[in-house]
Amino acid sequence: MDFSAFLKSLEDSGLAHAVRSSLYYFPFLESVHVMALAVVFGTIVVVDLRALGIASRDRAFTRMSAELLRLTWGAFAVSAATGALMFITNARVYAHNTSFRVKMVLLALAGLNMAAFHLTAGRRVASWDRSACAPRAGRITAAASICLWIAIIVAGRVIGFTTTGAQAKEAPAPTMNFDDFLSGPGPSSAPADKSQSGTPRPDTGGRDH
Repeated sequence: MDFSAFLKSLEDSGLAHAVRSSLYYFPFLESVHVMALAVVFGTIVVVDLRALGIASRDRAFTRMSAELLRLTWGAFAVSAATGALMFITNARVYAHNTSFRVKMVLLALAGLNMAAFHLTAGRRVASWDRSACAPRAGRITAAASICLWIAIIVAGRVIGFTTTGAQAKEAPAPTMNFDDFLSGPGPSSAPADKSQSGTPRPDTGGRDH
C-alpha cells in the first residue's frame, strides 16, 4: 500500500466519517486542541523564562520544572490525540499542505532542542539549580524553544486557512446551478426540429397546426 492509499484509508475509516458527519465533533476537537496547545506553550514558556533568568529567579529550576512539565506532557498528549482525529478527516489534504509539513518539522526540531538541553545544561542542573539563570547552553536552548513554539502556533493557524482553499479547489464543479434548476431544461436539451434533421415532414395541407 502506497502512502496516498494509506491516507485514503484513514479518511474512509468509520472514526473519520463520524467526525466529518457530525455538526459538533470537529469544532469540539478543534477547541480542545487549541486549549491543550495553549497549556503546552504556557508551561514551556514559564520554564524557559526561568532558564533565561527572566522570571521566577528565586525558585529552584528543578522544582518548578517538575511541577509544570507533568502538566505539559498531559496537555501535549491531549493536543496530539485531538490533532490526529482532525487529521484523519481530510488526511490527503493535510499531508500535502505546506504549513502542516512545516509544523511537523518544527515539532521535531522542538523535540531535538529539548534533547539538546538535557544533554548539556540539564546534565549539570545541580550546579545552577538556584542560580539566577541557566548556563549559556541552557539559555540558548530556552530561547530557541520559545521561538520554535511560537512558530508552531503560527503554522497551525495558517493550516486552517490554506486547507480550506485546497478543499474548495478539489471539490467538483456543479453541473447545474439553482437558477437552471428553476428554469428547467435549456434550449440545448429541447428535441431537435425534424425539419432540420433530414427526415421528411408529413403533409399538413400547406399549414401548421
